[in-house]
Amino acid sequence: MRRADAARVLGGARGTGGEEAVSWAARAQEAAAVIGQRIRRRPEVAIVLGSGLGGLADLVEADAVVPYGEIPHFVTPRAPGHAGRLVVGRLEGRTVAVLQGRLHVYEGVPVAEVVFPVRTLRVLGAQTLLVTNAAGGLHPALAPGDLLLITDHINAMGTNPLVGPNEDAFGPRFPDMSAAYDPALAAVMRAAAAEAGIALREGVYLATSGPSYETPAEVRMMRGWGADAVGMSTVPEVIAARHAGMRVVGLSVIANVAAGMAPAGPAHEDVLAVVAAAAPRCAALVRGFLRRLPG
Repeated sequence: MRRADAARVLGGARGTGGEEAVSWAARAQEAAAVIGQRIRRRPEVAIVLGSGLGGLADLVEADAVVPYGEIPHFVTPRAPGHAGRLVVGRLEGRTVAVLQGRLHVYEGVPVAEVVFPVRTLRVLGAQTLLVTNAAGGLHPALAPGDLLLITDHINAMGTNPLVGPNEDAFGPRFPDMSAAYDPALAAVMRAAAAEAGIALREGVYLATSGPSYETPAEVRMMRGWGADAVGMSTVPEVIAARHAGMRVVGLSVIANVAAGMAPAGPAHEDVLAVVAAAAPRCAALVRGFLRRLPG
């Protein structure tokens, strides 16, 4: 979506797909207008912070910190480790809009609500989306605490945010996903990691709906499909972002090894502890990425 297209949404452009398309475009317009009244600059980069990674938002020189409950049509996450605040301001010379926490399909909300914050930030002007998450390692070479550059994904959630009438104001009916994760942005992330001396793995992220962790049999199946990490988020937001013409780069913090690959199964408390220990490296990598981001 070019800026002109974003302005079209802000102006209340109506899709041809039916009332639902009109409704979500109107909701995005309303939410963006409320946020726009509280910020000084339009965001260039939207950042979604996954479980336990919310501390990165505290590094932003904030123009505004807005609880989701104060933004029309935003839903406050209930999952542990997700504060539910939008932080807009400057970080490493870039104007960023940081979603401090995300919704998950397993919370029982429609997938359109899961992706609504990203769509709203696109309407506000963000052209790049940086998504982060905590994930389970499927590849034997991955260990808890590793950082993984997402090179592609597998959608095993059983849903897609584009199901239903197309949101014509955001993008086409059948968006291309052959380069869902932008190769040029991945190169910037690799350079940032090398500069900071941070080890950065690469691989394919697979998303399930959750909230149960995977069985050993499912883990074997996922590895056979070519997945390197598994989680319960990210894919809906990436699909919606690409549908709207955003460029995407993604990072996973490997928080545990998947079921059947360790003596004990994963526990959410352990996941958050591992992510907390890795969060400073993740923050340093994101800051280096923003410093190196062209344009």
